[in-house]
Amino acid sequence: MLQQLRSRLRRGRGLVGRVRERLRGLDWVAHRQQYAALPWREGKDGLEILLITSRETRRWVIPKGWPMITLAAHDAAAQEAWEEAGVRGEVQAIPIGAFRYHKRMKSGPPQRCRVDVYPLAVTAEEKAWPEKRQRQRRWVPAPEAARMVEEPGLRLIIDRFATSRA
Repeated sequence: MLQQLRSRLRRGRGLVGRVRERLRGLDWVAHRQQYAALPWREGKDGLEILLITSRETRRWVIPKGWPMITLAAHDAAAQEAWEEAGVRGEVQAIPIGAFRYHKRMKSGPPQRCRVDVYPLAVTAEEKAWPEKRQRQRRWVPAPEAARMVEEPGLRLIIDRFATSRA
């Protein structure tokens, strides 16, 4: 019996192997929560998504940030859209999806983050906004927006949103 147990442990099918498999699946359980807005509008050629550059790496992203104690999640997403992209509009109260990414930090290791995404139908675009000097913004067709972002989960959300609006 001891020989059987040793054999199973070596092959990874015993308790240790099962625990190891479950731990691999728990990689994203410990994470920080963020909320994002997916700013969109109907352009002359179809659905357009507003992308902004991140401050540090200049990657194309959507407005997102940490929870705000005084705001509901969807309202926090709308607030981030104003601060980071200078847009206002009608935000949905229910997220259309979530994605995970590693947030690069100025100091220390990257933080695992889960981002709930709320669509924001843009009704106003301001010329001046709080982070204007720190970011660029660009309206692009939805398929191009999906190609421009790095996070696979965000690409999928943009693709699904565009398909649902078609």
